[in-house]
Amino acid sequence: DKVIDAMHRRIDDMAVSIIARRQPMAQDLRAIITAIHVAGDLERVGDMAKTISRRTLQIEGLSLTPKFYNGVKHMADLILRQLKAALDAYAARDAGAAVNVFNSDDEIDALYTSLFRELLTYMMEDPRNITQCTHLLFCSKSLERVGDHATNIAEAAFYLDTGRQMSEQTDELHRTQIKE
Repeated sequence: DKVIDAMHRRIDDMAVSIIARRQPMAQDLRAIITAIHVAGDLERVGDMAKTISRRTLQIEGLSLTPKFYNGVKHMADLILRQLKAALDAYAARDAGAAVNVFNSDDEIDALYTSLFRELLTYMMEDPRNITQCTHLLFCSKSLERVGDHATNIAEAAFYLDTGRQMSEQTDELHRTQIKE
């Protein structure tokens, strides 16, 4: 976490230095601004990973059956794919890929809601499940937040490629592939 925080600060410092010394315009300025935003989102992803790691250490000593953690594991796989796709869209400056990441967030939100209900059911069925299910709920919430940060990175990729804010055109873009 400290390494990621230091990298985030370094990117911010470099961006400010470039802006102050070179006074970039248009695409160059967009690239710097999006780099600042993406670095911030990645720093927050690191914070979420730290939170999940702490919860994992708490769960480690408990005997969990796969039914408890399979949903969280599936969610983690989806989130990792979404984050990779967002970073790929950013690196490639690919607005179409960014829109795909944006659209995939609904699936993750629905999975989180479903997982939340499932874990609550396990807790109501047997109070001995409360501790492990609570830790898993917090892990799944952190994963859902990582998905939100991946969406933010996708929005930055869209802006970098098009010069337009995705949020201004959400209704137009939602469930649509951009063809340019």
